[in-house]
Amino acid sequence: MHEPGGFSIEDMITPVKEGGEMQEPKVEQLMGKLRKLQQGKSALEEEIKELKSVNESLQKELETLQTEAYQLEGDLKEKEEVCSKLQFHCEKSEQDSARHLQQNKKSEELLEQHRCEIQELKLKHRKQRMRFENQLHQLIEQHKNLHSVFTPERLPDEIETATNAKGQLLSADRTGAPPKRPPVCFLHRTTSEHRRPDADSGHGLSAPLGGVSV
Repeated sequence: MHEPGGFSIEDMITPVKEGGEMQEPKVEQLMGKLRKLQQGKSALEEEIKELKSVNESLQKELETLQTEAYQLEGDLKEKEEVCSKLQFHCEKSEQDSARHLQQNKKSEELLEQHRCEIQELKLKHRKQRMRFENQLHQLIEQHKNLHSVFTPERLPDEIETATNAKGQLLSADRTGAPPKRPPVCFLHRTTSEHRRPDADSGHGLSAPLGGVSV
C-alpha cells in the first residue's frame, strides 16, 4: 500500500542495505518518513476537504439551477397558456366584429327600408286627409244648399208643387194624356239654382229630388 509523497509502510519496515549487509532502519529515518507521511496525509485531508466543499457548492448550485429550470418551465407553460387564450380571444373578437359589421349593415338597410315605407305611408295619409277634407267641404256645401232649399218658409210651396206634380202624373197614367210639365220644371229650375255652386265639383242635389223629377 502506497502513501502520498512516494513512501509506503513497506519502505519504513524494510531493512536498508549498508556495505552489502542488511540493517534495520534507524529510528531517525523512520521518524522522518513518518513525518512525511503525516504531512502527506494532512495535505490529502485538506484536498479532500476542499473537494468536498467544492462538491457541496456544485451540488447547491445544481439544485438552484434545477429549481430555476423548474420555475422557468412553469412560467413558460403558463405564458403559453396565456398566449393561447389571447389568440383564441383575438380570433373570437375578430369574428364578433365581422358579425357586428354585417348586422349593422343589415340594420342600416332595414332602417332605410322603414324610412321609405314611412315616407310612403305619410304621403298616402296626406292624400287621404286631403281627400277627406275635400269630401267634408263638399258635404258642408251640400248641407248649406239643402238648408237653403228646404227652409221652413219654402217647405209648404215645395210640398204643394210636389203634390201637384204627383197628381198630374197619376192623371196622365189614367187618361193617357201627357202631364203638364211647368210645375216640375219650375221645381227643377229652383233646385238647380241652389246647386249651381257645386256644378264645377260634379256634386249636386239630384239624389234628394230624383223621385220628384221622375
